[in-house]
Amino acid sequence: MTATTHVETTTDSDTELPQITNPQKMAPNDARAMSRLFFERLAVLEEGTREYQYARNTLIEMNMSLVRFAAGRFRSRSEDMEDIVQVGTIGLIKAIDRFEVSREVQFTSFAVPYIMGEIKRFFRDTSWSVHVPRRLQEARTELAKATEELSTRLGRTPKVSELASLMDLTEDEVIDAQMAANGYTAASLDAALGIDADDGEVTLSEFIGEDDPALELVEDFHALAPLIADLNERDRRILHMRFVEELTQAQIGTELGVSQMHVSRLITRILARLRSGMLSLETPS
Repeated sequence: MTATTHVETTTDSDTELPQITNPQKMAPNDARAMSRLFFERLAVLEEGTREYQYARNTLIEMNMSLVRFAAGRFRSRSEDMEDIVQVGTIGLIKAIDRFEVSREVQFTSFAVPYIMGEIKRFFRDTSWSVHVPRRLQEARTELAKATEELSTRLGRTPKVSELASLMDLTEDEVIDAQMAANGYTAASLDAALGIDADDGEVTLSEFIGEDDPALELVEDFHALAPLIADLNERDRRILHMRFVEELTQAQIGTELGVSQMHVSRLITRILARLRSGMLSLETPS
């Protein structure tokens, strides 16, 4: 059955576009015909106007069936279908913004590669636990095939030189691919590695990593920000010149038209105020 689409002619003579109720429910044939009309108007409308936004948004909704069709090819993947549709919609929008009616190409033929490309890029960028360059992602696949082939043929784990010869790569490139392969999956820091007689379950986090002293700086900067915001404009300017621009006290004095000694007193006073504020935050109420 063909879906029924409610179309009302607009009363705005500037747009000459029909007002469409539920454009996503349009039959594919109707959507193709109506899309051409909307593209022709979109090409002459001024970007940013209400009419332009209506034409563009309606084109997106009318052609969402293309996104759902493309997304349906990935139903077997573990990712949420809603996420795939959202990513495919980005490809649809790019296609709409770049399509030209004068090319005499069907919009569906033009849009599907954009939609599929965006979805495939999504899988490529999210399937890896650690993002690595695309060339290394592709090399990992070839490395797995070459390793399996040589292992079967040689009856042992192949050497880097043997893999390089089969893959027509340098040994350094093979090593890069092997290292990149480690980024495909990640182990949880809470993963159990075994049972200790004294401490019980032993996790991965106990063997890697250490406290980062720089994290304390992040907390300090976060606490310091509102205290600096409470300073007057001149005091903030002095701090900026001294600790951001790294000017000397003499140079700051020249900028402010005061003596170096006076600048020294001002900086001491400002820092004392900030220090007091920081200490008060650390003191339990």
